[in-house]
Amino acid sequence: MSTTEANPPVRTVASTQSEMTEVILPNDANTLGNLLGGRLMHFIDLTGAIAAYRHSRTHVVTAAMDHIDFIQPVHVGDLLILKSSVNRAFNTSLEVGVKVWVEDPQTGTHLHVASAYLVFVAVDEHGRRQKLPQVQPETPDEIRRYNDAMLRREHRESESARRKQERRNTGLTRV
Repeated sequence: MSTTEANPPVRTVASTQSEMTEVILPNDANTLGNLLGGRLMHFIDLTGAIAAYRHSRTHVVTAAMDHIDFIQPVHVGDLLILKSSVNRAFNTSLEVGVKVWVEDPQTGTHLHVASAYLVFVAVDEHGRRQKLPQVQPETPDEIRRYNDAMLRREHRESESARRKQERRNTGLTRV
């Protein structure tokens, strides 16, 4: 395979998609038998990282999970289904969307239980940032998510600048 084929300048959203299914066991749950939020975040991070890796074809590190909605509880014995894809790639970072469903193993019914947006940074084996291929959205939904990712990025950058200014104003150099 040539270098051009291994690292094309553009990749489709479909080529980044990842799906993971987990059965929820007692060790994943709180005292009420519901999936722990932190455990769900772990599953989301793993599924998102796989989509980021498929896009970048290099190491990726989680930079942010800037939005997550816990919509419904997940119970011991349920099947958790996580689906992720890259929404947009920037220079060295990219946004991944992850949507989570629960499947009742007795009835087969699915219920949307969580959604999240994560930002990953592509790095080499020494931790140096790596340039990313661009994303080519193809469907109306992919185009919407692509455009919305830029709005979320602008919001993240604005919020980061606000926090930096706040630290300067209070004399804090790091938080």
